[in-house]
Amino acid sequence: MTDLLGPLMFLVALGLLLLGYPVAFSFGGTAILFSILGTALGEFNPRIWAGMPLRIFGVMDNFTLLAVVYFIFLGSMLQKSGIAEQLLETMGILLGRLRGGLAIAVVLVGALLAATTGVVAATVIAMGLISLPTMLRYGYDRRLAAGVIAASGTLGQIIPPSVVLVVLGDQLGVSVGDLFLGAMIPGLLMAAAFVIHVAIVAAVRPDLAPALPRSVLEAPGLGKRVIQVMLPPLVLILLILGSIFFGIATPTEAGAMGCTGAIVLAGLNQRLSWATVREVCESTLRTTSMVVFILIGSQAFSLVFRGVGGDHAVEDFFTLVPGGKYGFLIVTLLLVFVLGFFIDFFEIAFIVVPLCVPIAQQLGIDLLWFGVLLGTNLQTSFLTPPFGFALFYLRNVAPPELTTADIYQGAVPFIGVQLLVLVLLVLVPDLVTFLPDLMAQK
Repeated sequence: MTDLLGPLMFLVALGLLLLGYPVAFSFGGTAILFSILGTALGEFNPRIWAGMPLRIFGVMDNFTLLAVVYFIFLGSMLQKSGIAEQLLETMGILLGRLRGGLAIAVVLVGALLAATTGVVAATVIAMGLISLPTMLRYGYDRRLAAGVIAASGTLGQIIPPSVVLVVLGDQLGVSVGDLFLGAMIPGLLMAAAFVIHVAIVAAVRPDLAPALPRSVLEAPGLGKRVIQVMLPPLVLILLILGSIFFGIATPTEAGAMGCTGAIVLAGLNQRLSWATVREVCESTLRTTSMVVFILIGSQAFSLVFRGVGGDHAVEDFFTLVPGGKYGFLIVTLLLVFVLGFFIDFFEIAFIVVPLCVPIAQQLGIDLLWFGVLLGTNLQTSFLTPPFGFALFYLRNVAPPELTTADIYQGAVPFIGVQLLVLVLLVLVPDLVTFLPDLMAQK
């Protein structure tokens, strides 16, 4: 029985999450329950709890995690500033003459918003409200329209700056700046794969993705509009990512600078008011509080998990997996993919990653490469039915004629595209390590 405490603790925490119990309390409650059970069985030393205050202060004193606050604020402010709406309208007009052009525009705008916000909810909701009615009005297939919007929204999980990458960098002990660099090529590759998929669908089945009528495309002053709408977010992207990549600022400092830029853009768009600022701050505070409590709960979980010997059980399990490094990668990525059907990326990052890092280090796996693979895989957690959060966000803003089944079916082909890109990254590690190695030589 005592050898099963670790695995049983993992399963109990996972069961509570699947039942919908709050994440932080699932972790913390499981930790308390198994510390009592382990103490009664003589397999846990209660004095281990003495290290918990230091862990809590470590979370509160973590400068890297402060970037999460800034990027959440940045995404929320840009959503209120109307940047997404203007980008979609302009890009739709530019590409509307092509079959599938509006869907391609959604992917490109999703990539641009990902590079400025890194927040999935803001991107999916904005594009769902603006582009989905337009795509349905002009004859786009409902499943294709839903799939491309949900998938494009998840690009914020892998294209820097990404909240997921910040959390993974902290959990892996890897520089967030290097992780951002490593994720650049995979993120752009993912966006390109979505565009290629849409183009193939439009070529094979033109009726699913028609071109827009000429009356919609005749917009006066288009050149001026392109400059006014696309230049500000591009400048913001360059300021944020450029300052990180060239060592001018840390991700946290760049996030603060990005928040300032978002406030300026909101002011220029005449969307800045005390009501907007208050709403953005409340949203940021709510999300940040959730993240901090999850971190504290996960610290308690990991403390007790190791106290009852769970880390040895995990090590023994992965030691028995055949195939060495690639066997470990396949099992880990498969586990993350399956968990993504049921729970959010925060839970996955705080449960699975700390357990896998020591094993990855023993096998000589590059943690930077491993982190980007996990980030790419976690991207699917927002898209996989039945609990993909991007699907929920889209469902909340979709018109009644778009059913939940349509949204799920539309997401499936894009999940396949994501998995193909993930396989490519596993087979060609240089796609991840090239840019970090190049910057390291300078």
